[in-house]
Amino acid sequence: MNPNSALILLDLQNDMVSTPPQGVPSPLAKVAQERGVVPAAARVLAAFRSAGRPVFHVRLGFRPDYADSLSVAPRIGKLKQARTAIVGTWGTEFPPELQPADGEIVITKACVNPFFNTALLSLLHKRGVQEVVLGGVATHMAVESTARYADDAGFAVTVLEDCCAVANPDWHRHSVQNMLPLFGRVVSSSEFLG
Repeated sequence: MNPNSALILLDLQNDMVSTPPQGVPSPLAKVAQERGVVPAAARVLAAFRSAGRPVFHVRLGFRPDYADSLSVAPRIGKLKQARTAIVGTWGTEFPPELQPADGEIVITKACVNPFFNTALLSLLHKRGVQEVVLGGVATHMAVESTARYADDAGFAVTVLEDCCAVANPDWHRHSVQNMLPLFGRVVSSSEFLG
């Protein structure tokens, strides 16, 4: 592990990767569970903690009236209709395996890109980070957006393929094979930890 690296876990929150207390999991949560995203991310999280490296937990979260959402894309309408990603609810909290520890930063974003309208870039610079290690959902959205921005900002980028998921496996495959390698390296969590 690079001594100047930081782990950024993207949208690995209950709404996206966990089975709701009642009801059927979303297609994204189902795929994330099938792929073992949370256990893989938990192993990497433990390694970063053990090494004393910075960890950032990013979540998608809105006010109950969604007045803080700038996007007018159809996907936001679906979130509103489903009452998803409301700050202060079960959906924006993290699974037990990924609960933030003391000193770990939680970034709440109201868009795809975690650098937009947040302190993430400044906090990475403050900690002397030179490489960002990414895992999260959805691969072709939050992960890809983060990789693109991080590369533009001068960070080395590593994406942990098995710590990522999207409801459509073809979109995941396209992203990890064709898009993400343009911005950094794509490896499995076991390769990274080995």
